[in-house]
Amino acid sequence: MSDYIITTDANSDLPESYLQEHGIGCAYFSYSMDGNNYTYETFLPVREFYAKMRAGSLPTTAAVNPEDIRNLIEPYLKEGKDVFHIAFSSGLSTGYNSSRIAVEELKEEYPERKIAVVDSLAASLGQGLLVHYAQKLKEEGKDFDTVVKWTQEHLQNIVHLFTVDDLNHLHRGGRVSKTTAIVGGMLNIKPILHVDSEGHLINIGKIRGRKKSLQELVRLMDEKIGSHKDSCDTVFISHGDCEEDANYVMKLVKEKYPVKVELINFVGATIGAHSGPGTLALFFMGDAR
Repeated sequence: MSDYIITTDANSDLPESYLQEHGIGCAYFSYSMDGNNYTYETFLPVREFYAKMRAGSLPTTAAVNPEDIRNLIEPYLKEGKDVFHIAFSSGLSTGYNSSRIAVEELKEEYPERKIAVVDSLAASLGQGLLVHYAQKLKEEGKDFDTVVKWTQEHLQNIVHLFTVDDLNHLHRGGRVSKTTAIVGGMLNIKPILHVDSEGHLINIGKIRGRKKSLQELVRLMDEKIGSHKDSCDTVFISHGDCEEDANYVMKLVKEKYPVKVELINFVGATIGAHSGPGTLALFFMGDAR
C-alpha cells in the first residue's frame, strides 16, 4: 500500500501543533488590514488581530489560488506519496475550485500517483473535524480510497452551530441587512447560524442576550445530534477571542455527552475577518446538518 498524506487549508482552524503532530499539510489564505498585507510568515498574533478589529480595523481576505495548492501538494508527489486534500467550503470561497484546478493539472503530470480533492462544504473547525476523522482513519491503517470514500459519505454529518457577538461584521459580509444589524445591536439580539448542506452560512434563529445564545447552541445540538447521541465522544469549538465563552459551552456539552476528544481553538483571521470578535462555533457529528 502506497504512503499518502492528508492536506487541508488554514480555514480548518486546526492548531499548528495539531497539524505538525499528525503530519497534515496546510495551505494558507492571506489578509489585509490597515493598509498592510499579511501572509503566513507575517500573520499577526491572533489576539492582536482581534484587538485591532475591536478598535475598528476592517480586514479583507484573499482565497488561495491554484498555485498555492500546487505548491502544497507537489512536494509530496515528488516524494512518491499520494495526496488527499480536504478543501474549505465552495459555498463560502473559491478555494475549492482552485484546489480542483491544481489537482487536475497535477494528475496529468503525475499519472502514477493518486490525488483526490473533496469539497468539505464546511468551515472553521467543522472542516477541521472532517480532517480529524479522515486522519484518524489513516492512522488506524485505512487505505487511501477507503478514507476518501468515508469523507465523501460523511460530509453531511458534520454539524456547525454558530453565534456572533456583533451583527455589524455579518452586515459587512452581506449576511444581514444594515437595519437588522442596527436594531439587533440596540436590542442585544444574537443570531444563531449554521452551515447548510451546500456549504453556505445560513441564519436559523435569533436569541436575546449573549449567555442565552451560547446555551441555545447546546440546545440545538440536542436536536441535531440524533443517533450519534451516545457515541458523541469528539466535539470541537472555535472562537473569536472569547475563550471563556468557549469553555462555558464545552462544559455544557460535556454535562450531556460522553466527550473524550475535545479541541478549542481560535477562529483564524480569514474567517474571523467576516465573523468578528466574539464568534462562537460548535461542531460535532449528527445525523444531518
